[in-house]
Amino acid sequence: MRRLVRTARAYRSAQEASRATHASGAGGSSRADGVEPGPAVVGLVPTMGFLHEGHLSLARRARSECDLVVMSVFVNPTQFGPEEDLESYPRDLGRDVAVAEEAGVDVVFHPSAAEMYAPGHATWVDVEGLTEHLCGASRPGHFRGVTTVVSKLFAVCEPDRAYFGSKDAQQALVIRRMARDLDQAVEVIVCPTMRESDGLAMSSRNAYLTPAERAQAPVLRRALVEAEVSISGGERDPRVVVAAVVGRLAEAPSASVDYVEVVSTTDLRPTDRIDGEVLVAAAIRLGATRLIDNVVVSPPG
Repeated sequence: MRRLVRTARAYRSAQEASRATHASGAGGSSRADGVEPGPAVVGLVPTMGFLHEGHLSLARRARSECDLVVMSVFVNPTQFGPEEDLESYPRDLGRDVAVAEEAGVDVVFHPSAAEMYAPGHATWVDVEGLTEHLCGASRPGHFRGVTTVVSKLFAVCEPDRAYFGSKDAQQALVIRRMARDLDQAVEVIVCPTMRESDGLAMSSRNAYLTPAERAQAPVLRRALVEAEVSISGGERDPRVVVAAVVGRLAEAPSASVDYVEVVSTTDLRPTDRIDGEVLVAAAIRLGATRLIDNVVVSPPG
């Protein structure tokens, strides 16, 4: 790892040094595609740490396309509700730094909460509309915390590209809208969800699952795949799709449904009829663990 940095000033020093090396050609091309040096392209992979293959796949994608790859590791307090798992969220910085280096990350930015939110912090980024449904309805204030911290990471890290996973489909759409509306010169790149062998979407929170809960967890993926098959086969009524998903989820005795919705992929609003591309999204709880997943599907014709 070239640098583990904890402050915005230290990150900018590391970035300037990397840009100077890149401009001189002294370090050669660090990009996997071997493109010769021009203006250094900076890729950002925002994370809360406790890295898994999903995070690392984003880092490798960034490494293949960018000259400088920075990964933020920051458990952002402002996106957690008062009864949520801020204090218990899994953390392992030493391992994170090691596996990030193996994936080609140049700089890990690991700020403190005090570094990101100065005393008296009173400025927030709030994307309206897109945050009203799905996780936004279940977790009030969550997306205000997400968009604020991502906007701050964009300001500190000055990326040309930022990489997110499609498991968090609502988050990705919200951040794309924020970048567009605020004229942030960042290309938001959404990458495929990485899954365990039984289909469960990778998540740092999977570590909370007991063995019995882990055995039940793949029902979420199975239910969504069945919804995808149903819509691809011609089902147009979202109520039928939702009912089928809820029915399948009921087969997991420890599962409680937070939401199952069929929404537009452009504005995330519920649809009365499936006439075009939709997002089928679901959130469940298995014991104390909240899991989310989704599929994007279009009806035939």
